[in-house]
Amino acid sequence: MARELEHAEQCALFRWARHNVNAYPDLAFMFAIPNGGHRVKAVAAKLKAEGVKAGVPDICLPSPRGAYKGLYLELKAGRNKPTVEQLEWLNYLSGVGYMAAWCTGWEAARDMILDYLNLEMV
Repeated sequence: MARELEHAEQCALFRWARHNVNAYPDLAFMFAIPNGGHRVKAVAAKLKAEGVKAGVPDICLPSPRGAYKGLYLELKAGRNKPTVEQLEWLNYLSGVGYMAAWCTGWEAARDMILDYLNLEMV
């Protein structure tokens, strides 16, 4: 159920992004990282062999702003919180020059993206 809620929130965020790409052209380059979800063991093993890693944030906006190289977001829904692996990734990415954070709900993610996009260009 929690995964379904997060799916719905992420879909809402990307719907918003598609509708606002004219005002914020960089939104055209925002993408999801399909790292989570339950998979058949054979598919999970294949993805792991291809380099999929636990905890990688859900969303990337590869547009530099201010002192940042880009933005990574982990999107949560309801009372869900990031896992230890997700927090490790967010801390690592923050440490190497990205804005990296987690948000609850698509509206909070939208607000963070807008704040980020309104930073001065590098």
